Amino acid sequence: MNITDSQKLQKEVVKLKEQQEIVGLVPTMGALHQGHISLVNFAFQHCDYVIVSIFVNPTQFNNAGDLKNYPKNHDADYNLLLNNNAKTIVFSPSVEEVYGENVEAEEFDFGSIVQYMEGEFRSGHFNGVGTILKRLFDIVKPDKAFFGEKDYQQLALVKKLVEITEQDVKVIGCPTSRMESGLAESSRNFRLTDHQLSESSLIHESLQKAKSAFHEGQDFREIKEMIQSDFDKNQTLDLEYFEIAEADSLVPVDTKKNEKSYRGFMAAFAGEVRLIDNILFK
Repeated sequence: MNITDSQKLQKEVVKLKEQQEIVGLVPTMGALHQGHISLVNFAFQHCDYVIVSIFVNPTQFNNAGDLKNYPKNHDADYNLLLNNNAKTIVFSPSVEEVYGENVEAEEFDFGSIVQYMEGEFRSGHFNGVGTILKRLFDIVKPDKAFFGEKDYQQLALVKKLVEITEQDVKVIGCPTSRMESGLAESSRNFRLTDHQLSESSLIHESLQKAKSAFHEGQDFREIKEMIQSDFDKNQTLDLEYFEIAEADSLVPVDTKKNEKSYRGFMAAFAGEVRLIDNILFK
């Protein structure tokens, strides 16, 4: 089932909830891959029906070229979802359906979780993400919503958004789906050449290397210098940032405290394609 009208979708959700069905939401921007399918299947473990939204959200792009070049293939996405599970409901609204005539991001106070990493390098991005998710939650009113840990900062943001807006939805994170090389599944991978795709395995390899050094007690600054050196030697990838941050506050740190949990975060460019990843250190 493919629905483009908000009111029609809402009627469908009301009908399902009257039948005591649990409704989940997996928000996407399309260009679906196996990472999305693993997320949808994860959602089906918790829900009777899963709504997958396909909407390329203009307010979360701080780069107009990135928005223009974002891959789109709705027919392939729809067939992939329905062939995977017939109880999937696809919601693919227009920009006008979601935003009307006011295509602007709202302002949110997400605190420290959006001040660093992606927040530092993608101005306005997280307000755009918060805006579209608030609107999707208002339209769909799902019981549960599912997000991949590849975008860990976004996952933390969504939990904070639900707290701020007091929306009645349970936010659930799903482990990152990876290719055989370790590269995180991403719609942006479709834009990589074969050579770039191969070289991009360095991202996950570097995070694993940093994690090992972290557990060996190596100084954080030395770990960062080691990672930067590995990227300096690579002719294909340019490192934008690598940070070790507290898992709760997402504030980058230079020293380790035993009672804290930490994650490593990274963003790198392969040509014009920007790739991100993160893993739990402790």
